[in-house]
Amino acid sequence: MTKHFASIMDTDEKPVSFREVGTGCYAFTASGDPNSGVVVGDDAVLVIDAQATPATASKVMACIEQVTDMPVKYVALTHYHSVRSLGASAYGASEIIASDLTRRMIASRGESDWAAQCERFPRLFEDQDSIPGVTTPTMTFASSLSLNLGNREVRLMHLGRGHTMGDVVVWVPGSAVLFAGDLVENKVACYCGDAHLDDWPRALDRIAAFRPKALVPGRGEALLGEVPVQRALDETREFVTTLRDTAQTVVHQGKGLRDTFQAVKSVMDPMFGDYTIYDHCMPFNVARAYDQALGIETPQVWTRERDQDLWDALKDVDLTARQGNAQDEVEPTEDVLDLELEDMVDAAADEAPTADELEALGISDEFADEVRKEGQLASA
Repeated sequence: MTKHFASIMDTDEKPVSFREVGTGCYAFTASGDPNSGVVVGDDAVLVIDAQATPATASKVMACIEQVTDMPVKYVALTHYHSVRSLGASAYGASEIIASDLTRRMIASRGESDWAAQCERFPRLFEDQDSIPGVTTPTMTFASSLSLNLGNREVRLMHLGRGHTMGDVVVWVPGSAVLFAGDLVENKVACYCGDAHLDDWPRALDRIAAFRPKALVPGRGEALLGEVPVQRALDETREFVTTLRDTAQTVVHQGKGLRDTFQAVKSVMDPMFGDYTIYDHCMPFNVARAYDQALGIETPQVWTRERDQDLWDALKDVDLTARQGNAQDEVEPTEDVLDLELEDMVDAAADEAPTADELEALGISDEFADEVRKEGQLASA
């Protein structure tokens, strides 16, 4: 077993990219580190995900100042994790916005997540002393909220549980750009330690229904064009469902956490082992998938102590092996290997959703009508 978290040895600063992905919409990315989004209007600026500390947030501010002198009025948090929220104070925003569920998670889990994440991935917490405390939202909403930045409308939406209970996406209808937070990743491993693995694919369906022309994922390069966007959605779905289905198969065979971890890696290593932060995420991912397979609906709180318990449970297991022991392998479920289903998803991406399809996605008629008026969904 490794003696440290996989990312403790990741100490090299990553090169930063800041690019326009649609009119007035920008992606701040850094080689697999948490992304931030920026939307610029005539009167104000919205920042999407604040970074882990004010020190790292200042790098986002420096990029913003290159394209506008408008003030940052809003900071939106796509979910509660500390690497997304603790840098919010650097922007001097009038409002810090999150979903109602994210506010609850910050109140109940924010301190624990901060402590655990700092030990898991210390490089992200540059100048930790600059953090004034847990970020508390000043404005929250249940399902959706519209903002006007001055000739630029932005819509924040909770499309269901997935990466966390309170995930928010940010949709800019005038530019057909969607900021997805960690509901979508681009060649970066999904972190599933707080996930609702059955609900996550449905949230991806709802994102796909918008037909975004550009998408900024939680980690990885921004995606430009409908084909790359759909590919990232499909790959994220495959990661989540492979994790869920393989773990469920092993747990239903009566196996414990160690065997489940080895079996899941034997299936997922060849598929996703080259993804950024894969080794870092997998112990936490399997722990959550194991719990869900046992019927634990609400993800357990991660603390320093629980992290250590996890490492102890996986002692003597090679956490970075790229080949599983043949006797520990399990046959993937049909869902994991069903290439015909993948072809069907690709074909569906070229078709406009019908009224029945929208209803199946849980999108109300009223909401669908609003989106159709923006020209992103075809009428049934």
